[in-house]
Amino acid sequence: MSRHTLSVLVEDKPGVLTRVAGLFARRAFNIHSLAVGPTEITGMSRITVVVDAEGDLLEQVTKQLNKLINVIKIVELASDASVQRDHIMVKVRADATTRLQVTQAADLFRASVIDVSTDSLIIEATGVAEKLSALLAVLEPFGIREIVQSGTLAIGRGAKSMSDRALRSA
Repeated sequence: MSRHTLSVLVEDKPGVLTRVAGLFARRAFNIHSLAVGPTEITGMSRITVVVDAEGDLLEQVTKQLNKLINVIKIVELASDASVQRDHIMVKVRADATTRLQVTQAADLFRASVIDVSTDSLIIEATGVAEKLSALLAVLEPFGIREIVQSGTLAIGRGAKSMSDRALRSA
């Protein structure tokens, strides 16, 4: 199975996310990542879903998603034709003796220290999944206390917008 990133433009109405996620669940798709947020258009949201699927199964699910009343448009975002990023916050053990090393490790990954306490640091980073995995591997020896990670966010490259044609046809 191959990994696919779908960008789904939907009306911002209660229950839409439940119906979209439920459709994937009924088809026994494992959702690797799910991110939802408002768009540049009032009353619209974008759902970014990352799933493993074969072409035919993915096509069936896409057709079923298109049948949902609040779904406006679905686009598969290929990795070479889009920019995709994850966001992570990591709480790491860091006392006075290790704080400088942890901070330097974060700097190598262009991560930011966003909170400092006497025995830990919270580091924030954005990037592709491989970069964030490498950051975690470097921080692991210091002691990771907690991780919070967003779903993948993705947007197509170039001047065209997903909502350009969607609004004309809606």
